[in-house]
Amino acid sequence: MTISTRRRPAVRRFVLCGLAATASRPVTVIALLLALCAPAASALEPGDPAPKFSAASLSGKERISLSDYRGRVVYVDFWASWCGPCVVSLPAIDELRKEFPPQDFQILAINVDEDVDRARRFLARRPVGYPSASDPAGSLPKLFGLETMPTSYLIDRKGVVRYVHRGFKRGDEDKLREEIRQVLGPRR
Repeated sequence: MTISTRRRPAVRRFVLCGLAATASRPVTVIALLLALCAPAASALEPGDPAPKFSAASLSGKERISLSDYRGRVVYVDFWASWCGPCVVSLPAIDELRKEFPPQDFQILAINVDEDVDRARRFLARRPVGYPSASDPAGSLPKLFGLETMPTSYLIDRKGVVRYVHRGFKRGDEDKLREEIRQVLGPRR
């Protein structure tokens, strides 16, 4: 896999980290690479308050703010057009979204492509029914302490991270559904 040098260092860091973790090299080399790839900010974990953010929508027509969804359970999903697992995760998460009432549950995507047009083309081929923010500078991955792609954060009604999902493969939506139901609580 070739990694473009045009990507921002913060984005390149976690892509390289993922590659380092899967490389078939001696354990000491992998340990060294992983240590060098450690993110500058500590990664958010369950129980941490979700960082407040506002970013331009991928369409460029409005701003997307986490605070606009206070009182709902929110699933914040980081993705990129160059992220292989994102091809699987975006439509699976979109189907999952349809299972929960929109007044109680919202998905917010954050795209980290430096080339915004590339991200738009990606979504044109794989449309989803939830908003996507655009963060070509990579400031939001730093804010969340992102370590791998994709990564998603399930945030409760009070703005506290309740679950972190790193990576994505077919079948992960079953675990996500269970976590969402727990955070939503009993049906009203």
